[in-house]
Amino acid sequence: MKKYIATVVVLFATVTSQTMAQKNKGFTPIFDGKTTNGWHTYGKDFVGKGWKAEDGVLHFDPKARNNDNGDLVTDKEYGNFHLKVEWKVAPKSNSGIIFYVNEDLSKYKQTYLTGPEMQVLDNDGHPDGKITKHRAGDLYDLIKSTSEPVKPVGEWNKAEIISNKGKLTFILNGVTVVKTTMWDENWKNLIAGSKFAKWDGFGTYKTGKIALQDHGDEVWFRNIMIKEL
Repeated sequence: MKKYIATVVVLFATVTSQTMAQKNKGFTPIFDGKTTNGWHTYGKDFVGKGWKAEDGVLHFDPKARNNDNGDLVTDKEYGNFHLKVEWKVAPKSNSGIIFYVNEDLSKYKQTYLTGPEMQVLDNDGHPDGKITKHRAGDLYDLIKSTSEPVKPVGEWNKAEIISNKGKLTFILNGVTVVKTTMWDENWKNLIAGSKFAKWDGFGTYKTGKIALQDHGDEVWFRNIMIKEL
């Protein structure tokens, strides 16, 4: 009986591995699980001390950052893409996944001045959880997620951001939570009705870098991969 169970477990693991490989076909890891190669702190030529690669996880520890604070951004820019990333937060933490970031320091001192954001949050413990369009999975300050399939604090969430020829989709834990079209009149109206209304350049770029936000709170990311479309 034990031998039968062991065989079943091995077969299940094999099938699961093959299924995951098929789902991730065409995706390229942009975090190697060991180093911060391919990333840098926004506006710098290094990675701040708060960001650590350890045991396959990219960990932001605010206690370790000293004065090296700042969002982590990819060295590379992306246009049409499908991004996959897993995240979890500590209690009361706030972070975000920001995209189409234009790293022109002469105009923009922060990633969020140009890049829209998928919110990463402890909904129950952080004050932003009480604000509509500021909860986990929301298109931050623009569109409220259709549902909230977010996992409890300390558990891993699987997030996907798909942007293809203006069509933007957010998926959280397998559930589509946001769908919209970027750069059309409705998009401009969304921005006009948000905190970004007077931010010249916000949400206008069609290529840019991907950022993981340093909001001063502890957060972890892993299995970060992308497919260019």
